[in-house]
Amino acid sequence: MNCMNVLLFALLLLTSCSKDDNPAPTHPDTSMYFPANSGTEWETTPVSELGWNQNAIQPLKDFLVQKNTKSFMILVNGRIVLEEYFNGHTVNTDWEWNSAGKTLVATTTGIAQQESLLNINNKASDYLGTEWTNMPLEKENRIKVRNLLTMTSGIDDTKQYVIKSNLTYVADAGTRWAYGNVFQKLTDIVAETSSKDFETYFNEKLKNKIGMDGYWNFGIIFTIYYSTTRSMARFGILALNKGKWNNEQIINETFFNESISTSQNINPSYGYLWWLNGKTKFMIPGEQTVYPGFLVPNAPADMYAAMGANDQRIYVIPGKKMVIVRMGNAADPNNPNFAVSGFDNELWAKINAVIN
Repeated sequence: MNCMNVLLFALLLLTSCSKDDNPAPTHPDTSMYFPANSGTEWETTPVSELGWNQNAIQPLKDFLVQKNTKSFMILVNGRIVLEEYFNGHTVNTDWEWNSAGKTLVATTTGIAQQESLLNINNKASDYLGTEWTNMPLEKENRIKVRNLLTMTSGIDDTKQYVIKSNLTYVADAGTRWAYGNVFQKLTDIVAETSSKDFETYFNEKLKNKIGMDGYWNFGIIFTIYYSTTRSMARFGILALNKGKWNNEQIINETFFNESISTSQNINPSYGYLWWLNGKTKFMIPGEQTVYPGFLVPNAPADMYAAMGANDQRIYVIPGKKMVIVRMGNAADPNNPNFAVSGFDNELWAKINAVIN
């Protein structure tokens, strides 16, 4: 082999090795994916296909561990991009949604409305009977089902045990936003109008249709849903698709769009038991303080979220076709207060380092 041939052979070998070590980037599937309602198969999208910063993934994981996270998922177009479990938590472990589960109640209420079982613009007493509160009848009659969906019933929010003696008057319905447990009356309304207990109706109309697992715990004070992380992600995909799962519209899009829109002008960052980013101001549970700016400044303005105690989260970002799920213990046990604790904003700084 002469010198010229040796040189050409070496160049070809070098080029071949270069191609093997750095494969040409591929384009991710951007069609919407819905995992099958049974089985464990779930399509994935490699981080490399999305052009994300892979060097920022480990710092994100380190942060999640530091903040007492048990599970974390990022999905794009319904496909899993990241799925992590910590501290003995597994893909099969159930965990509490806490108030993130309020969005399940809102969605089930909307399904009951589309089946003409109820109308959210009617008085709650049309379904619960008169004197379901400890308020003057004239004040009670001002409370519509919509007020229970928007935390504007005017009922005392300092008493979390939902019994008649605690449902006392503070303000006329629609004039005060205050976060409280009286939303639980929505489960009674659905049960009354469907002639089924709430969990049976929920299972038939929502849970089973999107392949969720899990169960409700109707405690003395709190009503809490428990499920695996992937079931939380399934509901996030339903929310990303405005109530549609595969080819079935589970909850009509009009109601779902209302759910993720400002429901009243007192706290514009609240819809129908959903939290909304990108608004001019927000309020938080347990306070009447109005805070200026976005609920989570580092998060996309179009994000809507299911948020529960101890930092249970479903973030839905339609502009990025993305769903993010976080389950675990409180990120900061000494400061477990809602979004103003800073956890959401810190987490989104870590997420942004990966995805931007």
